[in-house]
Amino acid sequence: MANPNIPELDTRQLTAEDGDASPACVMTFNANDPSGAGGLSADIMAIASAGAHPLAVVTGTYVRDTAEIFQHFPFDEEAVTDQARYALEDMPVSAIKVGFVGSPENISSIAEIASDYSDVPLIAYMPSLSWWDESEIDSYLDAFRELLLPQTTVLIGNHSSLWRWLLPDWPSERSPSARDIAKAAADLGVPYTFVTGIALPDQFIENVLATPQAVLYSEKFERFEAVFDGAGDTLSAALCALLANGHDLQAAAAEALTYLDHSLEAGFHPGMGNIVPDRLFWAQADDDAAADTETPDDAALTSKPNFDLPPNGTLKH
Repeated sequence: MANPNIPELDTRQLTAEDGDASPACVMTFNANDPSGAGGLSADIMAIASAGAHPLAVVTGTYVRDTAEIFQHFPFDEEAVTDQARYALEDMPVSAIKVGFVGSPENISSIAEIASDYSDVPLIAYMPSLSWWDESEIDSYLDAFRELLLPQTTVLIGNHSSLWRWLLPDWPSERSPSARDIAKAAADLGVPYTFVTGIALPDQFIENVLATPQAVLYSEKFERFEAVFDGAGDTLSAALCALLANGHDLQAAAAEALTYLDHSLEAGFHPGMGNIVPDRLFWAQADDDAAADTETPDDAALTSKPNFDLPPNGTLKH
């Protein structure tokens, strides 16, 4: 029985008053990864770490350990659609991420959903698919190219993966630049391309946010002497959450790369395979270390975008 001396809490009023303080919602479409290396596990932790609320739609599941992917089982497209639609009808979404979704049918369903939210930025991450059957890779990439790239705001991928996909007949002896890849993506409807892992001399790699006309942001890092799983999902999910929280694109790219770098530096060996990024590295920091990471510049990253970020439907024809 309720205590008569304690006033009853009006939960409806509390919800209304706290609505403005709620974290932005980010929907992510990705496969379950039972190893925790990438997939939805990476997305959920990175999105939450960046201060957003993940709406995680399971598109299928990998069969894998920390060393390799053995198989993938896609969900039926109706199951994917229903998961997303019911969540979207209940909660406003500020950004959408699309990772590996397992089948052309799921790509088609997600593209249809995204078209109904064309004012929301869509971040597409294309991982390496070298573990998969070649015929399945071709049909998957064809569907992604035709249905999702025209709705994509930022395409993210490793330099070699995007090169092989978007510039398969590259004629030059030199490697394509980030702007070359961005131009190929722009021809398919993508305004911004984030190219990672560009090899540089002296064991450095470069990560470049580009359009066909310009490099908007670039940063190089010393290459880790280790093999990681899940770095691309971590970066793309963090970027998506930062955009949802109102960061401008360059600031979001810089902050997402910093987050990834710390996650890799704190990476750990949960099994006998590759290293997994520690996406909760910040939770292990002591008070002094946390204080050292706070700078006046951090506050500026909470500001609204200072230029128009194209939504996912901007360049649709």
